Amino acid sequence: MDDGAQISSVATHRPPALNVVWNVPNVLTIARLVLSVICFVTLTLGWFLPSLVLFAIAAGTDWVDGFYARRYGQITQLGRILDPFADKIIICGTFTFLAAVPPDFYHRGMDASASEIWAWMAVVVVAREILVTALRSFFEEHGSDFSAKWSGKWKMVLQCGAVAMSLWRLWYYQFDASRQSWGIEPTAWSTWLLRLLVWAAVIMTIYSGWVYVRRAMALLRS
Repeated sequence: MDDGAQISSVATHRPPALNVVWNVPNVLTIARLVLSVICFVTLTLGWFLPSLVLFAIAAGTDWVDGFYARRYGQITQLGRILDPFADKIIICGTFTFLAAVPPDFYHRGMDASASEIWAWMAVVVVAREILVTALRSFFEEHGSDFSAKWSGKWKMVLQCGAVAMSLWRLWYYQFDASRQSWGIEPTAWSTWLLRLLVWAAVIMTIYSGWVYVRRAMALLRS
């Protein structure tokens, strides 16, 4: 048997599960999960610039793996499970860690939130993801289409923007000894831009959750 025949034989007898699991979109999704964990570690250590870079790369792979899967027909069952799971990990995790940043990070008093992301906002984000995941699992198990809608996509965009802006602001104004003595605080434009992004993300999160609930109610009635 020549080399070409041997390669063909090996490819023919390769377990099909490997072909499904180790394609480019799934590898990128797994990489996003790994980057998310590293991002959480850097957030714990207060390294906001590395956290911002890791978050940007992880969020970017979400678009890349989705485009690649659709473009080259590599949408798999594993990918349909892993991709939304990775999205939820990176978003819910970063919102939770940012909400845990000490309020007096800038010595502005205990009534201020350094990241501008409050604990209740993180709860809203996590609750929405749990609810939509439960609804999607139930209806798709019964053969109904419960795929993502435009509101869910815009929700993700705004959430990523809010997290990225919060990380940038925390890094830029992360005081060292000299900044502490100078009393440097965030400029007004960055504060209000961040608040705008955070509140827009929270409102869109609530709205997109209601869109899925309304759709679920319509499917149950039908």
